Amino acid sequence: MKNSKLLIILSFISIYVIWGSTYLFNKIAVSELPPFFIAGIRFSTAGVLMLLLAILLKHNLSISKKQLLNSSIAAFFFLIYGNGVFVWALKYVDSGFGALLASTQPLFVLFLLRLIDRKPFQRKSMIGVVLGLFGMYLLVSQQELTTSEGSLLGVFMILTCVLSWSYGSVFVSKVNLPKSFMVSTGYQMLVAGSILLLVSLSFNEVWVSPLNWSTNVQISMIILIIFGGIIAFTAFNYLLKSVSPEKVATSAYVNPVIALFMGWYFLGENLTTQSILASIILLTGVYFITSRKRK
Repeated sequence: MKNSKLLIILSFISIYVIWGSTYLFNKIAVSELPPFFIAGIRFSTAGVLMLLLAILLKHNLSISKKQLLNSSIAAFFFLIYGNGVFVWALKYVDSGFGALLASTQPLFVLFLLRLIDRKPFQRKSMIGVVLGLFGMYLLVSQQELTTSEGSLLGVFMILTCVLSWSYGSVFVSKVNLPKSFMVSTGYQMLVAGSILLLVSLSFNEVWVSPLNWSTNVQISMIILIIFGGIIAFTAFNYLLKSVSPEKVATSAYVNPVIALFMGWYFLGENLTTQSILASIILLTGVYFITSRKRK
């Protein structure tokens, strides 16, 4: 029981801190490399390493047709669309700004649970939704943003990625997947990586050898593969089976704070007063949603 509790705590720290930093590392990588190529390399490599690790730890790699189908569906919502398109959108928006938009995930999860499970809204949830929507309006209505066509497209695509990721969270919490979280994650990453590399080829992206990447991109990709991929994504899959999807979605109000600070500190990204105000209102809304009592 103690081990289980410690594992849950460590898993939460992992998805909070590591994923908060991945916005910065994705932004560094996408400034030099094509987005679908980055995502394809990242997940293919992480998937192979994950399954090799599972073999070393003597995990059972067998998977039924149903589990493979469920893993492929989860891979689409989380990694192919949810992450692959998100990395592409980072070409048009700051990493901290993208993380703030991603913080609306609990809002999407709440609406999806209302639609799928007919879960009624509680008073705290309603307050959270209103604050969340107002914060998002303040965030995306800034003049610097509305004057740039690319930024608006980036914002719209990121919000569709958040919807995809949110549906994936609800889906994974309900379906049959391999018992080993390593095996489940490994298959999801292999499927996603293979498909993303095909997408990269179909978009005629230029593939660049890792030997020709800059040192910053090489370091970013190593961190994204080992920490952002293997460690954090395994922790995420574990949490979805151990606690409620709404609680897992709380990472959405820790990630942006880390991403905003890192983007400002390392990349010199602009932090407007309106963005700071919007983020406080938005994250307060997320807090109301995630701290409500479950019926």
